[in-house]
Amino acid sequence: MQHTAIRTVENKPDFSYSRAEKLKSKKLFEKMFAEGKSVANFPLRVIYVKADFKDNVPIKAGVTVSKRNFKSAVKRNRIKRLLREAYRLNKSMVSNNSTDKYALLILYLGKEMPESKAVHQKMEVLLDKFNKKIAQESKKSTSEEIK
Repeated sequence: MQHTAIRTVENKPDFSYSRAEKLKSKKLFEKMFAEGKSVANFPLRVIYVKADFKDNVPIKAGVTVSKRNFKSAVKRNRIKRLLREAYRLNKSMVSNNSTDKYALLILYLGKEMPESKAVHQKMEVLLDKFNKKIAQESKKSTSEEIK
């Protein structure tokens, strides 16, 4: 059996979520909680900070679920899987619109187990809000540079 190379199309959105795109740095986590800004769309919140990565990735993202709200690790892990999947499918909204590099931390704030469809809808709205906020911030910074 002969293997053929995988075709790639230029304008096709990238639905992968590779290891390089995952937020793993302890220093970045601490920086995010210390000086990060946030956007919320209940039950989701994203904390973000501008960062400079060594690898050529525009955005690194991580997910977290409160142990206080979900004692069971099985439930926490299920929610984290849902969050990562929703982010993976919608990350092109953020990475295509951003010129700067950002580190994102997506938190689940709810107290009930979410449904997959609800998480996907909330994630779309959240990432759209994030896009608008960073666009606003970049406008502010460029107008301040002109002055």
